Amino acid sequence: MKQTRAVEFGTGLFILFGILALFFLATQTTNFQYVSGNAYQVTAVFQNIGGLKVRAPVSMAGVKIGRVTAIDLDPQRLEAVVTISIDQKYDKLPKDTAASILTAGLLGEQYIGLSPGASSEYLQNGDRIQFTQSAIILEHLIGQFIAGMGSSSSSEK
Repeated sequence: MKQTRAVEFGTGLFILFGILALFFLATQTTNFQYVSGNAYQVTAVFQNIGGLKVRAPVSMAGVKIGRVTAIDLDPQRLEAVVTISIDQKYDKLPKDTAASILTAGLLGEQYIGLSPGASSEYLQNGDRIQFTQSAIILEHLIGQFIAGMGSSSSSEK
């Protein structure tokens, strides 16, 4: 009877550790992050956001400082309006900070990279980032390359 209890206890412990391991893997692979309430929101307008998604990281100098919280379409300008939540401890971002949509690796996930400006004023809650660079779409680059090759070979004839 004691051996049966030990086996049952060991099996239960093994299953518990398995569930904890799955939870850990799920949070690491899905960019899940506990969000602190101390954040401020800014917006940025892009002509093309590519595959940028809500909850994509926002980084500066390789350090994650925030997350994308919303993506909407401006009906007048027909451009994407991206709302960014930045951790309050990074409240000294210059007002002329630039935002670019970048890709992690060649075909990795897209994120927003911020480059600081030189302004003595700082971004505050509700401000709009004025300087943006849209996503580089790999398909467009390949199409331009192929079109360029086709026009250069026809001009050589």
